[in-house]
Amino acid sequence: MVLQSMRELVILGTASQVPTRARNHNGYLLRWDGEGLLFDPGEGTQRQMIHAGVPATHITRICLTHVHGDHCYGLPGVLSRLALDGVRHPVHLHYPAAGEDVVRALVSISSPGIDLRLHPHGKAGIIADGLEVRPLKHRIDTFGYRLVEPDGRTLLPDRLAAAGIAGPDVGRLQREGTLNGVNLEAVSIHRPGQRFAFVMDTAPCAGAEELADGADLLVAESTFSDDDAGLAQQYRHLTAGQAGELASHAGARALVLTHFSSRYGDDATMLAAQASARAGAAAVMAASDLQHIPFPQRRSPRADLAHQAVHHLTRQGGRQ
Repeated sequence: MVLQSMRELVILGTASQVPTRARNHNGYLLRWDGEGLLFDPGEGTQRQMIHAGVPATHITRICLTHVHGDHCYGLPGVLSRLALDGVRHPVHLHYPAAGEDVVRALVSISSPGIDLRLHPHGKAGIIADGLEVRPLKHRIDTFGYRLVEPDGRTLLPDRLAAAGIAGPDVGRLQREGTLNGVNLEAVSIHRPGQRFAFVMDTAPCAGAEELADGADLLVAESTFSDDDAGLAQQYRHLTAGQAGELASHAGARALVLTHFSSRYGDDATMLAAQASARAGAAAVMAASDLQHIPFPQRRSPRADLAHQAVHHLTRQGGRQ
């Protein structure tokens, strides 16, 4: 199994508990270089993958935030499809340890034949290379996910030229860190790694803030309108405005809203407007089923430094 080196989010479903004609239950496939991470496969995910052009062979990890049906009942179908398609690479399944019985039951009715590796987690921390979780605040144990690329260095052509380094020597310098007395730091600048955050089914909480912090792309539930804040509080969900605030306080670059209540029909324009009003500099998008969302391009080094300074001042102001 080989994935192209690319990063994009494929939206397989955007409904909450009740699907609609235009919105399937949850499902999100993140293509991240050589990995394919499937988040919260609800009912119908296997069919949505066909419509979205997502081969089952692209899935390397499946991440469940919690075991409510609209976030996991599509798991047996997806696993069975992996078996049918003869997937030979290991598939890692991450889920809250409190949902062990439900996950085991869903796995037991799937077709056998794949190398499925179960990874329950019960606390905040790193659960795989670059992948970490934080507890959220829902009616059952729920965890959000965060994927972080290691920081790197951006080479500066003018400094390379001044140092007389070109061709294959550039790669050698990157691998070894020094070449002919020239250090990598002298011909490059710091490049922060990109970050993806997945925040689903939660009331506002510290875990959501930690996941979203500095995210280039933040996927957040937006189950209720601000006008229904009482319902959101009762069922421990976010309103659209709260999702916008989460993105703003975290300094996120882009916010993708999803998990919409069927009470608002299939038009999420109102929810997007409410989130945008409180999202600060974050670009806001209401997700649609089968949408392919490219990962934001990297910031220029100067733009990133300016962003960090503004974000720091904003967070400091919020603490006063």
